[in-house]
Amino acid sequence: MNALRMTSRVVADMLAVVLACGAIYTAGFGVFDNVIYYGSIVAIAMTIAILGWDAQEGSALRFGFHAALAVLFVYISWVWIGFMLEQEEFLLDAEQWQLILAWAAFAVVAYATWRIFGLPMLIVFALVALYVLLPSRFYGAGEDWTRVAENLWYSSDGVFGRPVEVVGRTVLVFIVFGAVLQTSGAGGVLLKMAFAATGRFAGGAAHASIVGSALFGTMSGAAVANVVSTGVFTIPIIKKAGFKPKFAGGVEAAASTGGQIMPPVMGVVAFMMADVTGIAYVNIVLAALIPAVFYYVSLFVVVLIESRKLGIGAVPPAERETMTSRDWLNSMSFFLPLALLVVFLAMGRTVQFAGFYALIAATVLSLILFPSFRHPSAWWRALVSAGGTAATLLVIVAAVGFVIGVINMTGVGLKMAQLILSVSGSSLFFSLVLVMIGCLIMGMGVPSVPAYLIIAVVMGPALGKLGVTTISAHLFMVYFGVLSVVTPPVALAAFAAAPLAGAKPMATGFEALRISIAGFIIPFIFVYHTDILLIDGFTVAGLAWAIGAFLLATWLIASAMARFERLALPPWQSIARLVCAAALLVPEPVLSLAGAAGGLLLLFEHKIASSRDASSKTAKQGEKA
Repeated sequence: MNALRMTSRVVADMLAVVLACGAIYTAGFGVFDNVIYYGSIVAIAMTIAILGWDAQEGSALRFGFHAALAVLFVYISWVWIGFMLEQEEFLLDAEQWQLILAWAAFAVVAYATWRIFGLPMLIVFALVALYVLLPSRFYGAGEDWTRVAENLWYSSDGVFGRPVEVVGRTVLVFIVFGAVLQTSGAGGVLLKMAFAATGRFAGGAAHASIVGSALFGTMSGAAVANVVSTGVFTIPIIKKAGFKPKFAGGVEAAASTGGQIMPPVMGVVAFMMADVTGIAYVNIVLAALIPAVFYYVSLFVVVLIESRKLGIGAVPPAERETMTSRDWLNSMSFFLPLALLVVFLAMGRTVQFAGFYALIAATVLSLILFPSFRHPSAWWRALVSAGGTAATLLVIVAAVGFVIGVINMTGVGLKMAQLILSVSGSSLFFSLVLVMIGCLIMGMGVPSVPAYLIIAVVMGPALGKLGVTTISAHLFMVYFGVLSVVTPPVALAAFAAAPLAGAKPMATGFEALRISIAGFIIPFIFVYHTDILLIDGFTVAGLAWAIGAFLLATWLIASAMARFERLALPPWQSIARLVCAAALLVPEPVLSLAGAAGGLLLLFEHKIASSRDASSKTAKQGEKA
């Protein structure tokens, strides 16, 4: 059995390297043939995923079953490639045996999705498949199984639709980029930089987790991966500083989640959004910048208030990290490629072109700055890691392609839009709340890319009919799709952080939800105050007001939920702060100004009360002396 596992691992690793190298070639030199390329990468990805399970565990019987599945899927993909190439020259109809093979492929995709991503995505896949086949008298779409196979397999829609195309052509090179930086040692330098930058602040260890996760997010943006990679180091240090285990896990989960909304990579969602909306990638990144900064500022505020509440100060000077000249030099392996990426994008070059040369720069600098990366085994590890991650992403986007294909076939998106509009009437706020709930539900247990793609197809038409600008609508959906990973009951990022923190998963989930509460407010702000997206027509006055209102509201909400600022807050003041924050964020000038005035008065009153308390304590100490 050990020999079988080793064989599985070797074959899976070799295919992962092939997939990673294919991604590099495609980014630099283009796709030699769309049909052959997309059919091949999906087949390779599925084989890597299937063989990877048996490399870790499993009996000989299960190994045989999985090997048979891999061979079957490769054969079906080969049939697809042949059919699509022939269809380019002749008008063909798929034969009965080919249609049966298509449904066998759907079954393999569903099985692989379940094995990798668990039950939530399998349920989505199964419900969509059931809906499309169920007769209309049972509230289904009533489509014939042969038509479904033709539309969702033997076409450029469905499994081999736009999600696979965008990932294969554009996204995969950025996965290799992140893997090179992680393997070379650049990630360790970034983490050290985060601790050095925040050690002097109260609760510095928790702040370091926030900064580190933001920097890591520019490389990968995968919440659970960020939690596992940075949380191993940050969570024990946060606990050692004096924070509770559930808070330590919650901070890491909330900070890692923000990586998916942090430009320029944004968990690769930015590339998908550019394809779905037709908006230039550079414009999407620019629009997402201030909201992402808002999110991380809100995390700093929560940590600062919690530090005050628990009496946790800065990291002692003797224990603080310091950046050496060598560390600063090594950090260039991250910052220079990132700058090169931004420059090329600003020049109007394609995303894959910019990603290719950023990867070349990162590789050359890593070879120069990190001696351990000069060994071929390090290159191999980087390519294997990148290929494995790419395979996982391709499996899920193939499944999402099926879901989106069904939605397009049946018009579910338009029906959902009509339902939301009929329930909410003419209320934009109520409609946004319904869309928010739908995004949180559909995003639970699903990674950010597939969550966004499904949500955009189902919920996008509703927001479009409400008059929300395209970029505001899609960023709104991205935010709530992302925040689902810190929203109980299926808070994947928090559940990943809980074991590292030694805390209960559900308690960590609710703590992560509290810490990231500003993230639930930000999407409403950029719908009602589009100036913060820096889109055409924005005004400096509008931007300044939006920033000021957000900062004040965030402080009021964070202190109210912690029931502490400089001193413990009485219940009436916590409630009053929440009311003022809500009024401040309402897009009605009179209410907003009233909320701002009320909030500032509450802060001033508390400052006076804390000064009196400090004077009283000083006087009592003087009397004792």
